[in-house]
Amino acid sequence: MSATAAQTAEITAEFVQRLAERAAEADELRRLPAATIDDLTASGFTELLVPARYGGRQAEFPALLDPVRRMAHGCTSSAWTIGFFALHNWMLALFDEQAQQEVFADRPVLAPAPLAPTGRGLPVDGGVRLTGRWSWATGVMHANWVLVGALCGPEDAIYPALALLPAADVTVEDTWHTVGMRATGSADVVVTEAFVPEHRLLRVTDIYAGTTPGAALHDAAAYRWPMVPALALLAAMPALGSAERVTDLFAERLGHRVIAYEGVAQRDKPIAQAHLGRARVRLRALHGLLADTVGQIQQLVAAGDPVPRPVRADARLAAAHIVHESRAIIGDLLAASGASVQFLSHPMQRFQRDVDVLAGHVVFDYDTSRELAGALELGLKVSPLAMI
Repeated sequence: MSATAAQTAEITAEFVQRLAERAAEADELRRLPAATIDDLTASGFTELLVPARYGGRQAEFPALLDPVRRMAHGCTSSAWTIGFFALHNWMLALFDEQAQQEVFADRPVLAPAPLAPTGRGLPVDGGVRLTGRWSWATGVMHANWVLVGALCGPEDAIYPALALLPAADVTVEDTWHTVGMRATGSADVVVTEAFVPEHRLLRVTDIYAGTTPGAALHDAAAYRWPMVPALALLAAMPALGSAERVTDLFAERLGHRVIAYEGVAQRDKPIAQAHLGRARVRLRALHGLLADTVGQIQQLVAAGDPVPRPVRADARLAAAHIVHESRAIIGDLLAASGASVQFLSHPMQRFQRDVDVLAGHVVFDYDTSRELAGALELGLKVSPLAMI
């Protein structure tokens, strides 16, 4: 077994099946069931990108992607939440050594990370005094630490940063009443006048560029990955996995569905066969795009080279395209499946609801992603704070 296979072997077919069995319960609870958290802890999956010096597995970054894609075959929302718990452990490994010693002292670390800089950190001795409100805090109902984005520093020298706080320092407001991605429990968090020491602040410009304190501390390719490609590609995996599972369900359904008022088995209709064939080839194309994108960045970071902004923009665009196409595949197949797949008891409608909501994440804005990639290819000026 290869090193990567050994590092991801805990996410078994049985693990994915249990996610599927609990998908309706998770949707109803609007958070991960306790049994799923227990399974996740037992699997050790959140340790995948924790640095070796703290007892983690320090895998290569791409090792995170395939298991999350496969988890989505069971439940899109669960895969998204679990994937982000693992990704956020990677983000924690980018902080100052003192912050890492604090946060990795008690594991598993389950840390949501609403990144929009909707907080303000005013300078005080030894750090900042942080106040703000953040939406989209995926997994916050299970959190022991929280990462939030904020504008820090004095008025004449403001810089965007991530701030790390114990969960006890935040208030959770249950605002997560949505049509899809319900099991992510992505409620709001509120912080009022909380002290954040300097070592638990991380500048966004360093995160974007892959030049964080953790990148130097651990001297491993995984921690030199720039954040936006890492986040975007990881977040695209639940959509791709969902499209794969919906395609499988469509194929299974063809075997027994008889078209109402026609009396014809759907599998015998050429158009149904074409729908299936088209979905399969589109999925194969997405896998090729993913492999090419990941391979290009991995080659750069493994060599210790910086990842240029055009490459980072292309990666964000690739992730947005994967989500755009996955959503379209699901929509096409549900449109060809008849009205009965819209019953709440049918998993196909849940996959569609989840991916429809997932696609609204800012990193998947298809117009913006295409604009940024095109502008950088043409050598045009792009804001240094653009999400690439």
